[in-house]
Amino acid sequence: MVKIKHKVALTVGGIVVFLIAAVLGGYTYYRSTHFNKNIQINGVSVGGLNEKSALAQLKSEKIDNNVYLNGKLLLEGKKTSSGFTQKDLSKIRQLLKKQWTFLPESRKISYQITPSNVSNYRTNVIKPKLKQLLDKKNSKLTAAVDSHAVLRYGKITYTASKKGNQYNVAKILTAYDKQKNQPTTNIKKFVIQPVTSSSNQVKKQKEKLETLAKRTVVYKVQQTNYTLAAKDVINQATYIGDKYQISQDGIVNEINDINNKQATLQKSISFKTHAGDTVNVPGGTYGWALKTSDSYETISAAFINNKSEVDAASDIYGVGYLTYGTGYDNLTNDGIGTTYAEISIQDQRAWFYIDGKEVYTTNIVTGKHSTNEDTPTGVWYIMYKQSPATLEGSEVGNANYSVKVNYWAQFTSSGCGFHDASWRTDWSSTAYLTNGSGGCANTPSANMESVYNSLSQKEAVVVY
Repeated sequence: MVKIKHKVALTVGGIVVFLIAAVLGGYTYYRSTHFNKNIQINGVSVGGLNEKSALAQLKSEKIDNNVYLNGKLLLEGKKTSSGFTQKDLSKIRQLLKKQWTFLPESRKISYQITPSNVSNYRTNVIKPKLKQLLDKKNSKLTAAVDSHAVLRYGKITYTASKKGNQYNVAKILTAYDKQKNQPTTNIKKFVIQPVTSSSNQVKKQKEKLETLAKRTVVYKVQQTNYTLAAKDVINQATYIGDKYQISQDGIVNEINDINNKQATLQKSISFKTHAGDTVNVPGGTYGWALKTSDSYETISAAFINNKSEVDAASDIYGVGYLTYGTGYDNLTNDGIGTTYAEISIQDQRAWFYIDGKEVYTTNIVTGKHSTNEDTPTGVWYIMYKQSPATLEGSEVGNANYSVKVNYWAQFTSSGCGFHDASWRTDWSSTAYLTNGSGGCANTPSANMESVYNSLSQKEAVVVY
């Protein structure tokens, strides 16, 4: 009897173990083939479903494509299919394994997968509309004002930052992309925040401006070097968007000072005549000056690129026929140098000098004084030479004339120049008073070739 009881006990125990194993196996199988309670895929609840049921649920979903901002409808879209197909079963199976826990899990988990047949409606239609809508709203909202560092004569200050209420479109669109597979998109509102003076961005600006403030540029004008220290000439500079921006005012003030000291354009000169007398001659078209905009660009670029020395030769300008200036290389004789022409209206004579030596002289007849057509006094320059030439213009008593000459050398913008005048019979020293030219320096035909050959383009013509 004892043996029989023992066998029964063993049989009952085996059944119990079998039942437990069966229940445990069935439980494990169920747990491994069904999603936990609070699992979502692309915003759709699949809790308690197996992979096939989950796929069926996802396939049946319609995406409304509405966009909500902080829970409020911002943009309404049309409904499209979810895009899930049978091809996506393997993706769901992978999520099923990933979320598996032996014991039931109530923790909420939301997974994102890209359906195999996802519509491009959101990317091609809704996203551009969303950006356009946000940009339009921003046009009526207040922009944030960033703080930035400013260099003023060697000292760093900071502009104040101000908050605004414009949408941060880039962040909102990024958030939209992250939810592109959700049935409904609900995005957090992002507002553009101003950059403050304590930010790393502004700290970098400060460092760049401190480096700029230590720089020095030597600006060479003819033979004179001007040492320009950034802390002295830069009245305002910033470093924004990885670029220096230097205000013009401080540098322009330096350029104006240099022009006052050295430039010759339209400045009167103290001229020593052929007879040794000194006369004051008003400025005309001859000469050069620094073009403010060009000089500013040259100097500011040198500061930015840390170039220690730059030449002003490319920054000069002039007026009249040659707009790039004349006489920049002439450092003597009040800037006109040693090669020039001299005209005395009182003497009705002209002298021509090359390298400081008189090479020719001739009598001339200048503009008619009685009709106020006098040859203008001033410091001019030979604009160009032409042989032969046809002169066209007007003068008192002759509205439209056209005459041919063998030699022509113009020296004023109004059309005055040296030329032969074969038609003239009165070459007296007083002819200019009542029988002068229309403003030119009439020269005897026999002498004009020598005059023409002694002249060169750009040389000064002093008329007094």
